[in-house]
Amino acid sequence: EIISNLERLDIELYVHEQHGYWTSLRVEFRLDDDNVLWQDTRLVVPNDASLREALLTEAHSSPFSVHLGSTKMYHDLKQHFWWSGMKRDVATFVSKCLICQQVKIEHQQASGLLQPLDIPIWKWDEISMDFVTGLPRTQRRHDAIWVVMDRLTKSAHFLPARITLLTDDQSERTIQTLEDILRSCALEWTGNWDDYIYLVEFAYKNSWHASIKCAPFEMLYGRKCRAPIYW
Repeated sequence: EIISNLERLDIELYVHEQHGYWTSLRVEFRLDDDNVLWQDTRLVVPNDASLREALLTEAHSSPFSVHLGSTKMYHDLKQHFWWSGMKRDVATFVSKCLICQQVKIEHQQASGLLQPLDIPIWKWDEISMDFVTGLPRTQRRHDAIWVVMDRLTKSAHFLPARITLLTDDQSERTIQTLEDILRSCALEWTGNWDDYIYLVEFAYKNSWHASIKCAPFEMLYGRKCRAPIYW
């Protein structure tokens, strides 16, 4: 039972006698028939450090979440859960992840004028491709991942590969994000990352993207996909 004692929550359920601007900031809650507390459609997580830590760990480093950055992780979590200071807690948690610190370096934008590409008019009409190389060799002798991405929906396929040639580094920001995620998984599951590559693909497709304001899965199929953390 996630919420058994409402007195443990460091929140004020209703703001009385407030008007104008302060009324617009009011956060209202409701109890369902099972006495579970909700903020609109989001489950309220009590002020319990161990419970929040477990939730953040599942949302960040499980095979279904694969070390997403703090922005993606926050947007995914806030669709289903609520607690005061969630955004700050997510950012702090991700900043302390040792695997993320090894992988996620600052990606500097190239100088000069940006040359935006035309937006495709249909799914999988135009694709981007690249290779993620330098990964540990697995028992199946895979040492790279071939990334094929739909430019419209940002949906992608990750294919284990054996590669000896290096491609140029003129890739989109999305490809760089994928490289960070995949290298994180390679560090966590050394020698066996190709056994988890399909879970990585699922997690990527089900994570929020700033460019389309939703997950690639929702953009591609027109509906949301629920990960195990929300079941």
